[in-house]
Amino acid sequence: MSGASSLRGPVGIAVIGAGNISKQYLDNLTVFPDLKVLIIADLVEEAAAARAKEYGIPEWGGVDAALNHPDVEIIVNLTIPAAHVEVATAAVSAGKHVWTEKPFSLDRASGLALLKAADAAGLRLGCAPDTVLGAGLQTARRLIERGDIGTPLTAMTTFQTPGPESWHPNPAFLFQHGAGPLFDMGPYYITALVQTFGSVSKVAAVGSKAQDVRIIGSGPRAGEEFAVEVPTHVSAMAQFDGGASSHSVFSFESPRQRMGFVEITGTEATISLPDPNYFDGDIRLWRAGDEDWTTIPATGPANGRGMGVLDMARSIRAGVPHRATGQLGYHVLDTLVCISESVDSGTFVDVESWAPASAILPEDWEPTAATL
Repeated sequence: MSGASSLRGPVGIAVIGAGNISKQYLDNLTVFPDLKVLIIADLVEEAAAARAKEYGIPEWGGVDAALNHPDVEIIVNLTIPAAHVEVATAAVSAGKHVWTEKPFSLDRASGLALLKAADAAGLRLGCAPDTVLGAGLQTARRLIERGDIGTPLTAMTTFQTPGPESWHPNPAFLFQHGAGPLFDMGPYYITALVQTFGSVSKVAAVGSKAQDVRIIGSGPRAGEEFAVEVPTHVSAMAQFDGGASSHSVFSFESPRQRMGFVEITGTEATISLPDPNYFDGDIRLWRAGDEDWTTIPATGPANGRGMGVLDMARSIRAGVPHRATGQLGYHVLDTLVCISESVDSGTFVDVESWAPASAILPEDWEPTAATL
């Protein structure tokens, strides 16, 4: 890791991608004093202009305008998943650090090439989800690492819904290759597990697709049919480097919704984590002999999307590792690809990548303070 930066003051930010997710990021990026959003870019420059006006961002334009901006240090890549690696690689070539929305890439080869390019250039990569930096999951990590459940042994996670076609006006992309419940929601759950157990070493999974065609249920295209390309129910087992194991369900096939279920069992107790798709939420603890769960409120910051960008910016200035790294994002992607391969092959699949452990965020870490 390179030494502390000689620059002072807020870190210059460019956002590429003015779609829906940009609002969640910009709500925070534009109010964190240690960041300064200088430009927003999009292939549709009118969309970038509208978002710039909405948030008081001084410049907007096409992608090249963001990549070539002299005062931008970090590109926040909020493009569609298929463009993540292309945009991130261009940003690295332009000498910029990159924070990218999940997934890190859609395949191993392009993801590894991006990691190699950034390493050669001495630049940092960060990857969503940064929900693992929120008060809910950070509080759970502190409890686990303090020994409140003993040695962590196993975990169960569940994400089950009927599928997004009932409410999403354009849901087809969520049922195409690179999506489905596994790749769309899996990053939240797998990242949370890796934070507790370390890197995944091997996986086994089965999957199914209940329907070849689904129907859009709302919006101007309601009633239109679209093809389902990927399994819409996946049941996966994972073993971690330290020997712990987990079982996860990712499903768009359940009339009953069960979302955000993550339980980790240790030698002394079981802990129930808050929904890993969110930044906050109570933790529950159950010990042998207890009549009921003990609820533990989360403590620490829970500002929302953009916390990972801020941690990356402050870490760049300090010359210390940031937490939601590109290597972590790639390992999670690699794990999901291995699960998908196991569904196809019916065999265990070894996960070749690994991710370094990230430091717990200090409980008094304050996103709204000016520190640079």
